[in-house]
Amino acid sequence: MTAPSPTAFFTECELTATQFARITRLLHEHAGIRMREGKEGLVRARLTKRLRKLGLADFDAYLEFVEKEPSRREFAEMIDALTTNKTSFLREASHFDYLREAVFPHISGPVRIWSAGCSSGEEPYTLAMLCNETFPDAAKRDIKILATDISHRVLGTAKAGLYPTENMSDVPAPWLQKHWARRTDGAGRPVYEAQPSLRRMVHFAKLNLMERWPMQGPFDAILCRNVMIYFDKATQQQLVERYWALLRPGGHLFVGHSESLTGLTHRFRYVQPAVYVK
Repeated sequence: MTAPSPTAFFTECELTATQFARITRLLHEHAGIRMREGKEGLVRARLTKRLRKLGLADFDAYLEFVEKEPSRREFAEMIDALTTNKTSFLREASHFDYLREAVFPHISGPVRIWSAGCSSGEEPYTLAMLCNETFPDAAKRDIKILATDISHRVLGTAKAGLYPTENMSDVPAPWLQKHWARRTDGAGRPVYEAQPSLRRMVHFAKLNLMERWPMQGPFDAILCRNVMIYFDKATQQQLVERYWALLRPGGHLFVGHSESLTGLTHRFRYVQPAVYVK
């Protein structure tokens, strides 16, 4: 059988208004994500790649597959395609300065931190490095960093703990030498691998923020940075209330610098841009 031409493929994969509405409804109902009108071109371009990979002829077939797949892996792939998993080590560095200077000195017992929306793992590994460098007894202290994301793919990267050398440019040289080992990956490319000093602190788990949360807390800090920008106000309100319930008194919530709790009803006290305390 002759394979369809690229032109024919794109004709078959036109995204109708009904299909776009179905996609936005699916995203909002199951993941809280609000995809606004005007994003039809982005949705079509990014999801066409998924149709190609799965060998599906059109968006109706794709949506039926997404809705019926028991593992919901493709739903996570769809979210990956339609959102941005941009992250880096020590991203928005002022937050880590604040943790080191204003939060960690007041923790005398176990340390509990949640990285909500951890993406490919740079944030929780940064937190682990920070704990190791800040607490003199870090090797013996009970430190647990929960790192969650909805995506199997990015969690796979995070659990592997292997990053190309160019991804490590923001990591201070002493930290790099102490907490990372130089390796080569399967393709012979140089990478850095997270050492046990980091891995022992971090637990990665899949979690849809719209579903039941199995953890009970309390947490000393919750980082949900550059995640709530994808949610509408009602969903943001719900999340902030749930974060409040899981933080200990005096615990801190960190959001992205492009985010704030302005316009939401909450009990947090503003500390500095993107930092709030219970």
